[in-house]
Amino acid sequence: WAVLVAGALMGAGDVIAQQLVEQRGLHGHQCPRTLKMMGIGFCFVGPVVGSWYRILDWLIPGNTKVVAVKKVILDQGAFAPCFLGCFLAVTGAVNGLSVQDNWSKIQQDYTDALMTNYCV
Repeated sequence: WAVLVAGALMGAGDVIAQQLVEQRGLHGHQCPRTLKMMGIGFCFVGPVVGSWYRILDWLIPGNTKVVAVKKVILDQGAFAPCFLGCFLAVTGAVNGLSVQDNWSKIQQDYTDALMTNYCV
């Protein structure tokens, strides 16, 4: 289920980015880009995040407010920084960046992306 949801949401997110943020219009829409994002959602984000949440439920069982706070702290403190680096690496690789260019892009984008994640 997580795989399907992640792929669909990442595809929808790219459509929103291209149409509302970048204002590309239907003729300027880059379908291969949307398909790549969906593929990353189906093959990477969905399986990894779905597995992580199962592990998190196993590590910290229960459904109280205290349990929820503990899960958020572990998720944002340990998982999010690692996952973000991997996500940026996978995205760069799927978009054809060389290892050196990918590493440079990760170094350039990582801190801002992590801080934005924490704000959200």
